[in-house]
Amino acid sequence: MGEFSSVVKEDHLMLITIERPDRLNALHPPGNVELGEVFDDFAADPAMWVAIITGRGRGFCAGNDLRYQAEGGERIAMPWGFGGLTSRFDLTKPVIAAVNGVAMGGGFEIALACDLIIASDKAVFALPEPKVGLAALAGGLNRLPRQIGVKRALGMILTGRHVAAEEGLALGFVNEVVPHDRLIESARSCADSICQGAPLSIRASKDVVYRSLDCASLEESMQREYESVRAMRNSEDFVEGPRAFAEKRPPNWQGK
Repeated sequence: MGEFSSVVKEDHLMLITIERPDRLNALHPPGNVELGEVFDDFAADPAMWVAIITGRGRGFCAGNDLRYQAEGGERIAMPWGFGGLTSRFDLTKPVIAAVNGVAMGGGFEIALACDLIIASDKAVFALPEPKVGLAALAGGLNRLPRQIGVKRALGMILTGRHVAAEEGLALGFVNEVVPHDRLIESARSCADSICQGAPLSIRASKDVVYRSLDCASLEESMQREYESVRAMRNSEDFVEGPRAFAEKRPPNWQGK
């Protein structure tokens, strides 16, 4: 248990909970640094294959703690961005956002930085920064247009309007909407499904998808060399998968 977050490790899953419910889990620099350390641990721990991030209480994360900022709170360098995640571009392990309530500003940006968003039917999303003289510069202005298209993204960004979970599903940035009391259960089920695949195959798949988006053409993206694919091909699991299939048994993934 950290000061602003809690972590539970079970099998190959890391469950991360933002623990500032009195402020709807709005984050200040110390909280962002702490979450950065949490994700450092996730990235480095070979036993951890998938992470889920959620919030305590009514909010997933209400964004930047403006009260802390207005009160002259300490400014701290945040090398991995908001929530320790929005500027972390080298993480190939999957991260699921289990959005339990308000996901505003930086909170929405944390969710957008995750690979999948599973939303409670009580979840609400927005990028309201212009209403307080700011802009969504922790990836919101960059990720949302890539995920749902420019026109629909600008419809949210320029108005700062609130978007309910079902509309988020229709727009395309939410993967699944579930009853509020089944949110963590559903996120765990998704994580379990991911863990049925070979860990290095999962990481290579995520890595290639994101890095392909940087390529100018389909041909270039398919001819590019990916270190994650090389690691997959050189792994024990690359042999174990076909062997288990031939022997008609479940594979015993080692993640190496």
